[in-house]
Amino acid sequence: MIKNLFHHSHIAKVALVSAAILVATHAQAATHIFASNLITSEDSKMQSDKTVIVENNKIISIVDGKDQGGEGDTFIDLTGSTLMPGLMDMHVHLSSQNEGPSSYMKRFTDNEADFAIAAVDYAHKTIMAGFTTVRNLGDSNNETVALRKSINEGVSVGPRIYTAAKSIATTGGHADPTNGSSAEIMGDPGPRDGVINGIAEARKAVRQRYKDGADLIKITATGGVLSVAKSGQNPQFMTDEIEAIVQTAKDYGMTVAVHAHGKEGMRRAIIAGVDSIEHGTYMDKEIIKLMRKHDVYYVPTILAGNFVAQKAKIDGYFPELVRPKALAIGPLIQKTFARAHENGVLIAFGTDSGVSAHGDNAQEFALMVEAGMSEMDAIRSATLNAAKLLKIDKELGTVTQGKLADLVAVKGNPLEDITLMEKIDFVMKDGKIIKS
Repeated sequence: MIKNLFHHSHIAKVALVSAAILVATHAQAATHIFASNLITSEDSKMQSDKTVIVENNKIISIVDGKDQGGEGDTFIDLTGSTLMPGLMDMHVHLSSQNEGPSSYMKRFTDNEADFAIAAVDYAHKTIMAGFTTVRNLGDSNNETVALRKSINEGVSVGPRIYTAAKSIATTGGHADPTNGSSAEIMGDPGPRDGVINGIAEARKAVRQRYKDGADLIKITATGGVLSVAKSGQNPQFMTDEIEAIVQTAKDYGMTVAVHAHGKEGMRRAIIAGVDSIEHGTYMDKEIIKLMRKHDVYYVPTILAGNFVAQKAKIDGYFPELVRPKALAIGPLIQKTFARAHENGVLIAFGTDSGVSAHGDNAQEFALMVEAGMSEMDAIRSATLNAAKLLKIDKELGTVTQGKLADLVAVKGNPLEDITLMEKIDFVMKDGKIIKS
């Protein structure tokens, strides 16, 4: 019996040692990524000939030269390329894409499943373009909440999603889903549908977003370009309504993003304590001063402005109520961006993709540089600045030891030609190679 006990004990020890060896071997396996140029986004410098070493889903070290690692390690040679943090787009709509007149019919002809399936395709295009994290600022039926879950569980391939789910509007406001409908089908949407009037409904709408699984809140503080409504810039929330939304959102650990074109809507939102202004078309010196005082980020979406301005010249592309707004507001956003940047407003990269085509997100970089921002600052707006806006800069946004391994690369040097950002060759998200 003693002999049997010794025998079983010996087998157990051997098994434990073997398991420990297997675990140790697995833990030591790493991916070594060498690049001729490295932009960490920690500062404005570019480094040369660096190897970033990734283990599991984290960056464990950055070393000089071409370190190919040892037996069992994976080596990726990006000689001639520039490696940088995974890109972040702070304003996308992953479950839709503007395709002209037919886009306005989809809310009557398409079902929730149709939007959800389209979102899977758009998410894949987005990550293949190098955007490993996005902020989804508005959907129709919580389809991006489901998409986030699908991506997190590895069922679908796409970026890390922070979603606002359905945007919050006031009756007849920019995100009222019944705008343009006949009286028979218009109904009277309420907080559950993202339409509020008054403080109590404002609080209820935030809590409903939390209940639905949203990560943050998005409100439409002014009129918009593409909604079937006359004004593109009038204020659409009373001050107390915005304050109620911001206060409630903070109770639930949620930030607040604000669609706004007109000055008064921006002013009310900034004073109420929101986190970002989207578009900001008619921003003036007073608004710029307020944004700097309250550390509010500006997400410009120049690409969307240019897109709608161009399409508005095509007869029949937009409804006649929308066309003059697109022609007036669209071309102004790049000029607004130039003023904001020149005056030191915090800027985070955002495109409003879904207005323009998903996968074209990186075209925004050239428009930012054209308006006076340096190539490096444009890249940092889509990495470190975006991570700070999302309050995830301790985990993402820079190539730093200990942070999550979200990395992208382009051939050549984007500081010499920013359009190279439109040709991402390598994508790693959370330590996994998505595109190589």
